[in-house]
Amino acid sequence: MSLTTSAADEQLRADVRGWLESNLSGRFASLRGLGGSGKEHEAFEERLEWNRHLAAHGWSCVGWPEEFGGRGLSLAQQVIFHEEYAKSGAPGRVNHLGEELLGPTLIALGTPEQQARFLPGIVAVEELWCQGYSEPGAGSDLAAVSTRAVLDGGEWVINGQKVWTSLAQHADWCFVLARTGEGERKHDGLSYLLVPMRQPGVEVRPIIQLTGTSEFNEVFFDDAKTDGDCVVGEVGRGWSVAMATLGFERGVSTLAQQIGFRRELDGIIEQARANGALADPVLRDRIVQAHQGLEVIRLHALRTLGGEQGYDASVTKLLWAGWHRSLGELALDVVGPAGLTVGADYALTDEQALFLFSRSDTIYGGSDEIQRNVIAERVLGLPREARP
Repeated sequence: MSLTTSAADEQLRADVRGWLESNLSGRFASLRGLGGSGKEHEAFEERLEWNRHLAAHGWSCVGWPEEFGGRGLSLAQQVIFHEEYAKSGAPGRVNHLGEELLGPTLIALGTPEQQARFLPGIVAVEELWCQGYSEPGAGSDLAAVSTRAVLDGGEWVINGQKVWTSLAQHADWCFVLARTGEGERKHDGLSYLLVPMRQPGVEVRPIIQLTGTSEFNEVFFDDAKTDGDCVVGEVGRGWSVAMATLGFERGVSTLAQQIGFRRELDGIIEQARANGALADPVLRDRIVQAHQGLEVIRLHALRTLGGEQGYDASVTKLLWAGWHRSLGELALDVVGPAGLTVGADYALTDEQALFLFSRSDTIYGGSDEIQRNVIAERVLGLPREARP
């Protein structure tokens, strides 16, 4: 992707920056910096109201084609929007899974009826979504899912368990990868279903994390139901649909993630200046390395943006996950011994929360080991790892 921008692009940047400055005020002023990874519990209802405020002014789903309710922004313009949004300190958005994952999947692969039914609710932030992929026995090996769905009288009946389901406690719908048949390979016989969450056959149980919060959940389907036409793509061919969704996950919004990383790094630098840790040559060198690493991540993302989200996505995941985990370690080392104790009622500091949550970065979204295997076997042509 070219790093140059046009006059129209820069006007958009000014418009976005000005709108955010004007609107992150009044009842929304206190939301700056809230939400995001590891902090999804913060002011959820207030952030939902903010997201609907964005939508009412045309600032949701900005990259979607106008015919589907978006702004039809170019790739460069989407980058500008996400960067300005993150720079403003605007709160983490609550409809990421619908806007960035399911919506683009339906635009690319859904039927006109599915698009008409589900896309307006995502644009208006009236229906929230979660992702039903991972299972206790099918995490990195996603094709091993055992949740089953059977078509019975025009309805799919779903039974099984999903785990690590982000924001399931708030979601109205879930896009579920379920086994609806068999085939020669375990990737065969999977279907991509759209399942309502608010029904008797769905139970959500929170998973308490090291941070004391629970943005992840277990979800149990016990004869849960959805309409027969709520399958995206062909029945039994859901693997390709699921992979398309994961491709969208590595899109433009990753640049906004890096702006969030920049804010965290800046906060660590400020802390190091305030407590004298910056005088330590080892810590100072690690801060410089963190700055350099973040620039590498940004430039790699820009270089690969807009192309096929294939194996480059594995490189991207390895780059940011390891970097962010190291940042969490740096944060505690800058704080010093005080970072080893917590306040009353397990009240974590920002540095402690960063350290604890970032331990998961190299695991969720595809573990480092899996990403390295993908690169080794499918890009470099090395022998396959021995499998039981």
